[in-house]
Parts: sequence; structure tokens; C-alpha cells
Amino acid sequence: MVGGMCRLFGMTTGGPRVRATFWLLDAPQSLHAQSRRMPDGTGLGWFSLGDEPVRDRAPIAAYENPDFASAARNVVSHTFVSHVRYASSGSISVHNAHPFNMRNRLFAHNGVVQGLDVLDSWLTEVDRALLEGHTDSERVFAYITAEIRRHGDTTAGLVAAVRRIAAELPVYSLNLLLAEARRLWALRYPSPNELWVLEPDLQRPGRHLGAGHEPGSLDLEPAGGARHVPAYVIASERMDEDPDWRLLEPGELLVVDGLRATSMFPFEPPAHPLTTADLSAMEVSSQV
Repeated sequence: MVGGMCRLFGMTTGGPRVRATFWLLDAPQSLHAQSRRMPDGTGLGWFSLGDEPVRDRAPIAAYENPDFASAARNVVSHTFVSHVRYASSGSISVHNAHPFNMRNRLFAHNGVVQGLDVLDSWLTEVDRALLEGHTDSERVFAYITAEIRRHGDTTAGLVAAVRRIAAELPVYSLNLLLAEARRLWALRYPSPNELWVLEPDLQRPGRHLGAGHEPGSLDLEPAGGARHVPAYVIASERMDEDPDWRLLEPGELLVVDGLRATSMFPFEPPAHPLTTADLSAMEVSSQV
């Protein structure tokens, strides 16, 4: 199964509602810019004032999608997940565009995991009822969601699901973002595809806007006017020239709760690792 060499973006302030305009539209490697290489789908997810997940998805490139630009300029939230897609699994349709939404969580995925028939056998009818599209990525999310429900804890369920996938299915890469209101999980696993984090400097909360960043890119809109707030930013590639971007280690699960981040390494290497030689031509093209 193939999720494609898509691009992931996640951001959380842990509480204050902000815009993500800079990262989505204006940064040197914004999602808008990256979509020229990833033209098969665009999605932006955030949390409403009632902390319900909301998504705006389309089966076209972000740079061609006026709704994406409008949402990027206008949506305010404490937590965002966005994704641009290079399709190699599932048709190009809105139901196959990330992020996916299950049980008040948002999810986006990048990579290759094979053995979809086996993964399907792990899902109950209740799990399958949550599926809208036909991608492997959504099925991975359905299984993670089932394990979260079984364990009663998001981190424990995510770890259990990925451990079983890694032990029983052929894996090339399983990079993912999972979001709840004010919480974000980012996994780089195992190593072929990169995932980067830009951490907030709580002593200088505006610092990761950086020189030349558009003012207002992470601005709140309180009655008294805008102010900068710190946020964690996670992305498949460095989105600007800030020297503080850090590449997640292979196997690293970064858990951001509020503005407290914890790195975990709970996974063994895949039991059935894939190399590019094991991938189809379409799979290889989606990963390079």
C-alpha cells in the first residue's frame, strides 16, 4: 500500500488561536509552493471554536485551489494539520485527500506500507464504517483509531498500532501526523522520508517567524490587536531558512501536549523492511 511522497504540515500553539498563513502560503517552501510538485490533492484541517475537527479538502493542487488560499488566510485555530498529495494509491478524489477525521482526531500520512489485505483483516465492521475513501492511509488511521479506543490512551494506542504494522507488514516508510485539540503526534519511521520540527523559543516567542517573515503569520486576533505566540511546527521539509529546524531521528515519536514536547523511541526496526528495489515503478516515483 502506498500513501505517496506527500508533504505533511502540522502546527500547534497549545491553546491560543492563530493563523497559519505564513507556512501555508508565504514561506519559501510553503504548502502552496510544495503543491506544484504534489498536485493530486490538498487538505487543511483545524479545530473549530468548539474544538471539533474541520477539514477543507480538494482533489486538486493547493496552488490551483482558491478555497485553500482563502482558508489559509482566514482560519484561526490552535492546531492545524495540512497535506499535499502525490497519488499512488486510491483515485484522485476528495474522499482520498488528507487529512482524515475519525473520533475527533485529524490524521495525515506519507510513505509506503504493503499488505493492505492483512491490515484490512484487523479492522472490524465498526472500524470500517469510519472509512470514506479507498486509500491505505485511511485504513492505517482506522486501525490506529481502533487501538486508541482499545487502550484508552492516544499515545499507547498509536504505539501499539505502529508496532504491529512494523512487526507484520512490509514497511518502507510510515511518517504520520495525528492531532487532537491542542495536541499533536509526529512520527518519522523508520528513516527513508524526512520529518522536521521547529520548536518554539518560549523566551523569544516570536523568534521562529524569522527575518523577512510576514507579520501576522502566527498572529492572534484578540480585541486589543495582534500579538505573536509560540508554536510547534512540523513539516516534511524545512519550510524556511531558520537554522533551528531539527530533523527527527529515525523511529522518533514526538508528542506535543500544549507546549510540552516529549520524544519517544518505542519502536523496533521494521521486521519486513522494504527498499526501493522492492517497490513498483509507481511507488518509487511517489517516494523520490
